[in-house]
Amino acid sequence: MIADNIQRIETKINDRAKLIAVTKTKPVPLLQEAYDAGCRRFGENKVQEMVEKQPLLPADVEWHLIGHLQTNKVKYIAPFVALIQSVDSLKLLQEINKQALKHERVIDCLLQIHIAQEETKFGLSADEVESLLNDAQLDALANVRIIGLMGLATNTDDEGQVRQEFRGLKALYDRLATIRRPNVVFSELSMGMSGDFDIAVEEGSTMVRVGSAIFGAR
Repeated sequence: MIADNIQRIETKINDRAKLIAVTKTKPVPLLQEAYDAGCRRFGENKVQEMVEKQPLLPADVEWHLIGHLQTNKVKYIAPFVALIQSVDSLKLLQEINKQALKHERVIDCLLQIHIAQEETKFGLSADEVESLLNDAQLDALANVRIIGLMGLATNTDDEGQVRQEFRGLKALYDRLATIRRPNVVFSELSMGMSGDFDIAVEEGSTMVRVGSAIFGAR
């Protein structure tokens, strides 16, 4: 079933976007099944869960942290995380840089933008992200690389609203991609989940975060 689901999604996105299998709450045997079906990018919401699963799976898995990240948890994933998709402050970037330096790594990051109409979602506003990307303090962070943006659309059946939110994020991405800094190189726009990834890809997403459409509903 998992292999069939992955194949169906890969066919839909048709090389236009990378598939991140959202593996939160899923047991390791299911992750291994996804791996055996060709999945190499796994997204976890919680640091502890990622740290527990990482040594139990093949070394070539790319681990993406997609949930809210507290500064005091960065040290646990710094040795191996491939991409932190949920950076929402300069303070967090500074901590990621500090921990990456200890492991002689450069950690790729996405800045999370608040695009949904729900108050519970984390993320920066358009003004805040522009200010962060133009902050002189960024130049001191040689061990992080900001490679794009991430956003979560409103959880609604209104496809028009979801499309509008994705389109707005793509427009912001295009505008910010012109900023030139040593550690800012835009290449990824992460938007779209199980219920709306097809719309996200149509609107320019380069990464989709898909859980229930692969593994079934929790």
